[in-house]
Formats: sequence, C-alpha cells, structure tokens
Amino acid sequence: MKRNAMLKGILFACIAMLVLVGCSRPSTTTDTAKGTSTITITDVRGEVEIPENPERIVDLSGNSDILSILGYKVIGTANSDAYDYTRFPSYLEDILQGATILGYSMQDTMDVEAIMSLNPDLIIISTVQEKMYDQLSNIAPTVMIQLEALDWQEDVKALGQVFNKVEVADAWLANYNIKAKEAGEKLKEIYGENTSYLSFLASGGQFYVFDGAGFGSVLYQDMGLNKPEGMPEQSDISLPVVTYEGLASIRSDYIFVLATEEDLKVLKENTIWNSLPAVKEGRVLQLSASPYFIQGYSSIGREVLLDEIVEMLNETN
Repeated sequence: MKRNAMLKGILFACIAMLVLVGCSRPSTTTDTAKGTSTITITDVRGEVEIPENPERIVDLSGNSDILSILGYKVIGTANSDAYDYTRFPSYLEDILQGATILGYSMQDTMDVEAIMSLNPDLIIISTVQEKMYDQLSNIAPTVMIQLEALDWQEDVKALGQVFNKVEVADAWLANYNIKAKEAGEKLKEIYGENTSYLSFLASGGQFYVFDGAGFGSVLYQDMGLNKPEGMPEQSDISLPVVTYEGLASIRSDYIFVLATEEDLKVLKENTIWNSLPAVKEGRVLQLSASPYFIQGYSSIGREVLLDEIVEMLNETN
C-alpha cells in the first residue's frame, strides 16, 4: 500500500504540468534601499514584486529545468529524483550542480531553515506548498504557480513571460521541435513509416501506459512516431492502466519498458509477457524507472531523451 501511494504521488507530480496563471510584467521599479530593480507580476495569489534580475533563486515548484533554459541557475531546488529525494535525476546533474536539494517538488512542506540559510532573493513554489507561503514570503519575494494538466511547452512560455524571457523560451522550443522532428524522421527512415512504439511503466503487476504525457508524448507528439493498435487512450491527467491481458492486446513493433529491477524480474517471469511478438523477437528496450519515469515530464529531460531513444533503438539492431 505504501508503495502504491508513493507511485500515485509520483504519477500526479509528473502528469500535472506546471503553469503560471495570469502572469504579467506591468511595471518596473527600483528599490532604493537595496539598489535593485524590481518588477511586479501576477501569480495565483495576486500581485507580487520580485527582483528584475534574481541571482539567488530557490525553486520548490519542480521547474528548475525551465529556469535553466531561461538562463538562471538556482541555488536551491526540489527537482530531486522521484525515487531518491537525496540526489538529482541524472539528466539534470550537470545543470543543477552546486544547488542544494531541499526536497521533492510534490512535498507540501520543506525545511524552512535550510531555505533561509541560502539567503534567496526569489522563491518559487507551486500550490502544493501553499501552506508555506507566509513563512517563505517573509524570507524573500515568493511566486506561487498552480498545477494544471496543460501542454508542457506552455509552461516554458509562461515562465519566459514572467521573467521577460519570452524570446529565449520561444527560441529554445523552436530548436527543440526541430530536433524532435529530425529524430523522428531519422527513425522512420531506418525502421519504416508504419513502425509502432509503446512505452509503459511496470509497477506491482500493473502497467501505466504513456500516451499523452511523459515518455509517450515524446514519441507521438514530438517525434511523430506511430501509436500501436489496441493502445488505450489517455482521457485525463492519469495514465491508462492495463493488466497483463490488456498489455497483450496492444500490438506494438517496439516496446520501451520502464521498471525497477524488482518489477522487471517479475515481468520477465510472466508467460503472457514472454508470448508477446516484440518480446520474442528481441524488440524490447529496458529502462530503469529512475530516471526515465519522470524524464519525459522535464523540458531538459525530453531533449536528452530524443538522442537516447535513437541510440537505444539502434543498439537493438
């Protein structure tokens, strides 16, 4: 039960995209006492005055990857690995090097003293940490963002608007979309236009199928690859869940399995799994649940995945 509760928390964290609501940049002022320029933006709580060029950002919202795209280096972060809150996901190790890990972005409280010791000039939180708002806003200007099931690219644009980095955000997204399309076309040339791909998380005898979010959306939306026949569609923020029998009804040419060592061992011992054509023909790619489960929900993680997917498929042939 404890494990299932943790999984549900991780699933919600990854599927729920982060977006700023009603952000604006109506004015720029100068704090004469501190000698710094400030801007006023509107977050989910109302107007908040923040530094125009923050230099000591603490991010508890899970958007440290997007902040890096915009040119900011956080000093404190909650972008920890979903399976181990004491370390960074591998795809963010270089980007977040030197930052203090303060927790995981779906935790509602974190160590206030640890945050204070970093002497931040801006704190970013999501509505998950709303009960900490008053404490944090006494430390530094605090911006609160709301969890929504929205397009991840809109999250990048929204944060770009807040920090007056719209052009930076748009340029990064344009480059990403070009790279994703090129990667997809490369795979189509090698493996065929009609080849289908399936990705799922194996956990506790159930299979969480990636469709409109995470790993699946990288394959289908970004790279333009084909969904397999019989695949359940994602109707809301939750990933479709199927049993072994449901998995057998999905006819995919290639399968990406995301799993812990324990779950992978159980999967390999199942007769239904071993009867699947892709399994018998050696067209299964095994990926560790950490970091790949949450990697497809990160902007930087998705960019890294584009190259990794191509490399992994080439290694199967």
